[in-house]
Amino acid sequence: MLFPKKVKHRKWQTARRNPKRALVATRGATIAFGSFGLKALTPARLRSNQIESARKVISRTVGKTGKVWIRVFPDKPFTKKPPEVKLGKGKGDPVGYEVEIWPGRVLFEVDGVSADVAEKALRKANMKLPLKARVVARE
Repeated sequence: MLFPKKVKHRKWQTARRNPKRALVATRGATIAFGSFGLKALTPARLRSNQIESARKVISRTVGKTGKVWIRVFPDKPFTKKPPEVKLGKGKGDPVGYEVEIWPGRVLFEVDGVSADVAEKALRKANMKLPLKARVVARE
């Protein structure tokens, strides 16, 4: 699974979401490496295990001839309190790492396979992620 070697702060503050403000990705919004990509349509927080399960599905589907790029990296720690703990008593312990995704961000890219195989692989990967996404091709 993906996680950073070192972080400056053990616990980060949770970002507030304003439902009236429609944020869209400005960085990582175009296909840069492969021929086909998976582009997010809704905002979400992807955890490292979700990214890893999607990567496994893609790499199994495209086989040895295909090349896969992961365009996101989970560098933000998230915390969780143990079950049956009352309110108060501070913030929970760090559990894992996640990345904040905004609409328009390219998550994965694939190259070296035909269009139907790439679309099948990216559609399978989309099923593993907690967001809506679509398969896009290089323009």
